[in-house]
Parts: sequence; C-alpha cells; structure tokens
Amino acid sequence: MKNCKAKVNYLKTNWILYVFFLMPAILLTAIFKYVPMGGIILAFKDYSAIKGVFGSDWVGLKYFKRFISSPDFLSYLMNTLKLSLYGLLWGFPVPIVLALILNRISHDEVKRKIQFVLYLPNFISVIVLCGMVKIFLSPVGPLNKFLQMSVDFMSLPSAFRIIYIASGIWQGAGWGSILYTAALSNSSKELTEAAIMDGANVFQQIRHVDLPAIKNIIVIQFILQAGNIMSVGFEKAYALQTSMNTPASEIISTYVYKVGLINGDYGFSTAVGLFNSIVNVILLLLVNKTVSKMNEGEGL
Repeated sequence: MKNCKAKVNYLKTNWILYVFFLMPAILLTAIFKYVPMGGIILAFKDYSAIKGVFGSDWVGLKYFKRFISSPDFLSYLMNTLKLSLYGLLWGFPVPIVLALILNRISHDEVKRKIQFVLYLPNFISVIVLCGMVKIFLSPVGPLNKFLQMSVDFMSLPSAFRIIYIASGIWQGAGWGSILYTAALSNSSKELTEAAIMDGANVFQQIRHVDLPAIKNIIVIQFILQAGNIMSVGFEKAYALQTSMNTPASEIISTYVYKVGLINGDYGFSTAVGLFNSIVNVILLLLVNKTVSKMNEGEGL
C-alpha cells in the first residue's frame, strides 16, 4: 500500500517530465496517423482541387455503389483474398517450423550461421526482390536454363500467385521465426529432459513440450496476420505485374493506385480504399472472435 502511494505521489510530482518525454510520440502518432484519417471524407464527395475538400459536392455512397456494381469488382476482391489467404495458409506455418528446427540445433556456431542466412533476405528491398525474381524467371533466366525451356513465367496469370507467395515466404520466413525461436529458448528445459527420459521421440517432444511453449505467440501472430488479409502489399504486386498477368495480379490496392494517382479520381479511389479497410476490420473481428471461442472450448 505504501509503495502504491509513493508511486502516485511520484507521478503527481514529476508529471511534467512524463508529458515532456511522451509528447514527441503523441504528436507523431496524431500527425501521421489520426490527422490523415480526415481524408476519409473524400470517399463521400465529388472532390475538386479548386473547390477543396469542404467545398466539393457531397455524393454520399455513390462511389461505393459504383465500385460494387462494376464488372471487375469480384475479380479484384477475389484476387486480393486469394493472395492473402493462400499466403497465410502456406506462409504462416513456415516460421514456426524453422524455429522448431533451429531449436533442435545444439551447436551454437552452426545455429548462428544458419540464422544469418535465413534472416538475410528480410533486408532486401521489395523492389530489388522483384527485380531478382524477374531475372530468375525470365525466358533466358537460370530456371529456364535449368529446365531447358523458354517460358516467360511472369506473363502467366496462373503462375503469379505462386511467384508472389513463394518469394514472400523466402523473404520473410526467417525473420518471422525470431519470436518463436526466442520463446523456445526460454521454454522449460526440465520438461524436455523429462520427455527424453520417458522415451519421447523428437515429434512427441515438439508436440507436448515445444508447441505448448509458443502456443500463445502463435495465436497472437495468427490474429495479427489474419487482420491484414486485405492489406496485400501494393509495391510487390505492382512491381511483379505485367500486361499479361493482370487477370491474377490486379488487386484492390493496385486498382486504388491506378484510379487515384494515375487517373486523378481521388474520391472514388478513397472510397475503394475505405471499403478495403472496412472488410479488413470485419475479418479481424471474426478471426479474433473465432480464436476466443476456440480458447474457451479448450478451457483456457
């Protein structure tokens, strides 16, 4: 009780210091996160640079209706969902598997070298990565030479999703395994030793010792990644896009870029972006609710 009172008195006495140190973070968050949210109003106005935001005519839900009723709406939506869902399905387990494998390597020097190789792709720029992919998959690239073929994989709509997801896994899986590796390094060594004494094999040790140790992190990471299902990276999709693979590569974010910045239809592009964000929030709430129900069912 005395400690609590002492802390309260300390905060009352030195509150100016806390405000001083917190102010930069608060200002940056307000200026770059909350102030730009005012631009959402463009989604409901026929924006004109001459009239300004508040002087432009109010159009209500016109742009939302226009986007939903457009013939390409389902195509853009499904392309976005497929890239995200397939990426989550195939990419989410890979960092976990890598962390479990790294946790089994007892030689520290070997483990550090493997981690360095796995983490290195994360520091490659997305644009540089896309350039590497295009060179590797070009008709005269290494893959075609190895297969003794001359196929332009970048022009195939059926190959775009595989290229996008596989390159993303290669780039981010190693870095994504850091959280799981850290959690496993702090897990109970006594439980592992007890499992070995009881005759448990490697897979049984992973199932009954390692996975429970990182279960909470897995759940949190899954919710965070599922909450970004509609937030497919614009830069990578646009950089890998060609005139031939647009049936599979044209997603909502690339469409917003083309309509808004290239064509100058700011109101419509804002409405499409807002629609994308609303769907994202709904999916996040659904995933969070589903995970909560699953945890309640397990008695957690």
